[in-house]
Amino acid sequence: MFCPSCGTQVADDLRFCPTCGAAQPSIVGTGAPQQIPPGSYTPTPPPPAYVAPVQVQAATGRWIGESWRMVNSELGMFMVATLVFLVCTSVVPFILNGALTAGFYIACIRKMRGVPLDIGDLFKGFNYFVPALVTALLVGIFMFAGLLLCLLPALFVAAIFLFPYHFIIDKKMDFWPAMQASHDVVKKDYAGFIVFILAIAGVNILGLLALVIGLLVTIPMTFAAITVAYRDVVGFEPNPDY
Repeated sequence: MFCPSCGTQVADDLRFCPTCGAAQPSIVGTGAPQQIPPGSYTPTPPPPAYVAPVQVQAATGRWIGESWRMVNSELGMFMVATLVFLVCTSVVPFILNGALTAGFYIACIRKMRGVPLDIGDLFKGFNYFVPALVTALLVGIFMFAGLLLCLLPALFVAAIFLFPYHFIIDKKMDFWPAMQASHDVVKKDYAGFIVFILAIAGVNILGLLALVIGLLVTIPMTFAAITVAYRDVVGFEPNPDY
């Protein structure tokens, strides 16, 4: 045990501290906990596991409709943000994808909270660089494996990993708990979320056909629609720090 007065380690059979002479509490046979010296480290208990809502149902039409209204409210800024995102992820592929994806989601969340879009929001994702990077790599690997098997497994992977970035940003989770939490939400309505993924893919195909420039509109709509979906099925933390 440790002396409660000076912190010196004292043998359990001693009644007085050899350093300061203070009387020591008897712990033999009493079941009392061992004294912790001043300044010693106390482990922080892990956060409780995320529990998904009981009722989850995809609302594809409403989510995409709201994403269009959000993007259209600041269309020029969203197009510039998308251009910055595409240039940065093309110049430094893979390494920057995770952080900039997280940053785009931060921009959408802040926009939904009434904050005007700021290009600098894209780079706030670097505050979550490591979990976002690992998430991007793992999701990419799972998607590639799904494509090798067939289109349906790839759609399934895309659906179950819709929300890990949001859990990382909003709930401060590490990459693997965030990916598990995303799956826990989506598995409540696999079919509905796969339809949602197909609808988003269709919107981006239309953007690609519109002389490619349309992607500058449909890509931010994708980020916005997924953020709207997260808000509706999970909900944002009340006091964000991003």
